[in-house]
Amino acid sequence: MDALERIKKQVTDNPIIVYMKGTPDFPQCGFSARVVQALKACEAPFAYVNIFEDEEVYRALPKFANWPTFPQLYVKGELIGGCDITLDLYQSGELKKMLTEAVDKKAA
Repeated sequence: MDALERIKKQVTDNPIIVYMKGTPDFPQCGFSARVVQALKACEAPFAYVNIFEDEEVYRALPKFANWPTFPQLYVKGELIGGCDITLDLYQSGELKKMLTEAVDKKAA
């Protein structure tokens, strides 16, 4: 399975997934740390991929959704965006609604 196929499977199999630098417990950039903080504050379970541990995904992900930077947050298979968009959605309350719906839909 090539990197683009793996990304597609990860995004499809996980209702909420973030591609980030590092891990939720040890983010390796401030942008990834802020996205993880917002996700944790919404209390929704999420998957993650440390892009530093998979160079093929690191190189292929910007092509997958035509988004050049990291982190990248996907909800229900759709790219939400990076740090700024995630934080804007969090501050408006939309992120929590979006994540709750994604988790509830998977449980149904």
